[in-house]
Amino acid sequence: MNRAENRKALYDHLKEEMSDDRAKHKILPPSKFGLVQITRQRVRPEMNIKTREENPNKTGEEIEAPIVLVNRINQDLEKLLKKDYKKITLSAHPFIAAFLTKGFPSPRSKWFFDHKRWVKIVPRDAYTYLEYHFHDNDGEEIQ
Repeated sequence: MNRAENRKALYDHLKEEMSDDRAKHKILPPSKFGLVQITRQRVRPEMNIKTREENPNKTGEEIEAPIVLVNRINQDLEKLLKKDYKKITLSAHPFIAAFLTKGFPSPRSKWFFDHKRWVKIVPRDAYTYLEYHFHDNDGEEIQ
């Protein structure tokens, strides 16, 4: 790569090979160190998104990511609010309970603004990381 005509031949060959690419791209000529820079715009979003992570209770085991669990809690709560329960209490692992109650706006406050109903969230140390249950005003578990 010491000779200019070799660097130009490499650059021209790369441009020719990339000409069939549908994505927007840019190729810079080789630098004085012989490095070629190619940038390429993504055509489609990636479809395989990892939504699992290591279980904090057991090493070596993978579980659903907490954000997936929160989405599932939201879906279950939507169904329960349509059934017109007077008072709903959510019991969950302390980490999940803290996520749902802390910050502004917290997911719990968003539920209140959307449905005009307050959901009491009770942290339970005995629950596993992904375990949660809804209870009615009598303390009975809602299925």
